[in-house]
Amino acid sequence: MARLNDDAQWIILMGFLVSFSLFFLALVINQSTVVGQTTAESVIEFPKNDIRDVRGVIISSAKDTNFNVVRSDITVISLSRKNAVVNYKVTQPQPPADMHIHAIIHYNNGVTEFDETWTSL
Repeated sequence: MARLNDDAQWIILMGFLVSFSLFFLALVINQSTVVGQTTAESVIEFPKNDIRDVRGVIISSAKDTNFNVVRSDITVISLSRKNAVVNYKVTQPQPPADMHIHAIIHYNNGVTEFDETWTSL
């Protein structure tokens, strides 16, 4: 740049500034789309259908008298097929005082943790 006149040096310097600023803006815009994408993916990853399925099986088995047999099957199947840890505790009614079935359900797949207390009417 020693042989160029002052006007040419300013033109080249402004070209560098514009190219660096465009590169910086492209980098910032790229990072903002990544943040938006991961936020949207976390909403999509919420396993509401898996939770509904497990909850439905637990509630239907809680109404049976031999729910302890189904309990081990639910935990093993949910762990092997959905990679989720499912624990639950069912309290059977004690006649004549309480005629409601109480269940505490815990669901955890490493991303989502869900706890619910269910009571039959």
